[in-house]
Amino acid sequence: MARSISQRRKTINTVLAWSLGLLIFFPILWTILTSFKTEGDAIAYPPKFLFFDWTLENYAIVQERSNYMRYLWNSVIIAGGSTLLGILVAVPAAWSMAFVPSRRTKDILMWMLSTKMLPAVGVLYPIYLLFIKLGLLDTRTGLVIVLMLINLPIIVWMLYTYFKEIPAEILEAARMDGAGLKDEILHVLTPMAIPGIASTILLNFILAWNEAFWTLNLTAAQAGTLTAFIASYSSPEGLFYAKLSAASTMAIAPILILGWFSQKQLVRGLTFGAVK
Repeated sequence: MARSISQRRKTINTVLAWSLGLLIFFPILWTILTSFKTEGDAIAYPPKFLFFDWTLENYAIVQERSNYMRYLWNSVIIAGGSTLLGILVAVPAAWSMAFVPSRRTKDILMWMLSTKMLPAVGVLYPIYLLFIKLGLLDTRTGLVIVLMLINLPIIVWMLYTYFKEIPAEILEAARMDGAGLKDEILHVLTPMAIPGIASTILLNFILAWNEAFWTLNLTAAQAGTLTAFIASYSSPEGLFYAKLSAASTMAIAPILILGWFSQKQLVRGLTFGAVK
């Protein structure tokens, strides 16, 4: 009897998990399907799900109208650069908070997290003026710095949580063996926290890749990312849904592929300590 109830619960949980997954994935699926429709089929009512005239015309038009590879390359450099810079800053910071805490460590961590609650539009104007003065407007360097700073609290919090899972006695033993601060972080702490660091890198790369507010307001022609690439298909004349869907599909495809192949590493890193 107990086994039957357990099996029934397992089946219900599986059905609920698949239903939730399909519900979350449906907007992405609909975007992909719409990208293969004509503009007429894209706005048809009732909506056409599978039975429509499939076409690659939208992708051809998008390729002709926009330099997709330039936007893609900008996204890779900006997302990758901001993530790498954030890790270089956050690892020493998280190490000091986890293993050499002060009375204000918790307060500092909470203050850092509270900055994520600040509406971005509230600081847009001063940052915009600062970028003009420094010559960073519409540059990859400027966006790397901004995205690193806005994601830094998340990076530090995640690494701090992972580092707290590592026994301090291991680092003490390394110091007794003559390890300096550099060796302690690079050769003892970092290898033990690789799953957590990897998941932090993946998550923050995705956050930087998907960032729209700052990339749209601080870039124009030179440093535009794929979010600007998508936004270019919105015009005063209205939305071209099929072409917009094609541009969106081309923008999300790289990160979807990355997420698919790295999902095991991401889950392994998150269960290393972040969700305990």
